[in-house]
Amino acid sequence: MPKIKTHKATAKRFRRTGTGKLMRMHQGRGHLRRNKSPRTGAKYRQVEGLSSHAAEKNVARLVPYLD
Repeated sequence: MPKIKTHKATAKRFRRTGTGKLMRMHQGRGHLRRNKSPRTGAKYRQVEGLSSHAAEKNVARLVPYLD
């Protein structure tokens, strides 16, 4: 049976912790951050875990070899 191809865009967006949880960064931090408040900028720096079991299943299907 051949290897499953990794969805590269998904692999760049998610990381797995030592305990196995999937972590993601917040959206909207790529550009136009100059005119956002400092409080919003602080929120962008925090990493957030996935809350939905269905979303975890989708990510696991797209990125089967995620470390």
